[in-house]
Amino acid sequence: MPVIPRIAENMKDKTTNRNHHLVIAALGEDKTGIIDEFSRSVLHCGCNINDSRMAVLGGDCALLLQVSGNWNNIAKLEDQLPGLEERLGLTITSHRTSDRESSRDLLPYGVDVVAMKQPGIVHNLAHFFAERQINIQEMVTMSYPAIHTGTPMFSVHLTIEVKASTQISALREEFMEFCDQLNLDAVIEPVKG
Repeated sequence: MPVIPRIAENMKDKTTNRNHHLVIAALGEDKTGIIDEFSRSVLHCGCNINDSRMAVLGGDCALLLQVSGNWNNIAKLEDQLPGLEERLGLTITSHRTSDRESSRDLLPYGVDVVAMKQPGIVHNLAHFFAERQINIQEMVTMSYPAIHTGTPMFSVHLTIEVKASTQISALREEFMEFCDQLNLDAVIEPVKG
């Protein structure tokens, strides 16, 4: 294929309405209006927020967004990020990504763990699943005082992806035994759609 038509074909792919994806991570001091500013910039650039997570951790705000749009609109949004970073006093990074391919042989399961706060809970859980080639798709943790006693407590919620061929009853039994050894109260259940 001649060079000129190949370049034209590549440019056509970039500018068509085919969705492109951008992951944006922002971190900085928590202030009112951060979500408003981000969502306005995304909208004004002609993009859409597909997935997002936001949390206030200590005095800071952490924001993750997956944004989609055509190639030109994603490029416009990328050009807006340095201004947002300066106006909001945030550290912003971004990365082009692609659609996540869904696998029909993976089933989502929710894992909830509660325990008295102790070092290593997250690592021990991550290690348990990594040893079994089970991917953690999402994780949320929280420290809090027990209601009546004030005892420092720790909770973990995971969404994992289990191969359909996995014998769930055996995995559940092994996981519960593992949690008993570490004095963790736990539940592993299918994610209800």
